[in-house]
Amino acid sequence: MYDTFKPAQPVGLMDFVRAAKSCITEITPQELKTKLDAGEDFVLVDVREAAEFEHGHIGGAHLVPRGIIEAAADTSYPKHYAPLSGARDRQIALYCATSGRSAMAAAVLQMMGFKKVLNLAGGYARWEAEGMPLAREAEY
Repeated sequence: MYDTFKPAQPVGLMDFVRAAKSCITEITPQELKTKLDAGEDFVLVDVREAAEFEHGHIGGAHLVPRGIIEAAADTSYPKHYAPLSGARDRQIALYCATSGRSAMAAAVLQMMGFKKVLNLAGGYARWEAEGMPLAREAEY
């Protein structure tokens, strides 16, 4: 697989994000809120780090940091995360801070056989900027 990926020049983060966004489906914050309000059956996944999640997240989201998404989604991995790994045929909506990490996670999940993967365009920053509801963990 990696033998076929030999760019003519080095690539950077935004190259990976652009490549991921070219093969995934994005939704707006309002579209995601409509799904949440309607009680649609889907798994909402926050791929940010725990500290980011604790400062604020979308209610009902599962925290699965980008760095472990492949392991969490793989049922053959002993420490997989059942709410994600068992959702191959369910709709999954992902988000991160600005939509780059979640776009790459969405592309990976599609490669792993997940069929209905969505990415929140603009991520949590756009969700918050558009005045959507936030959940916050207790901070001591």
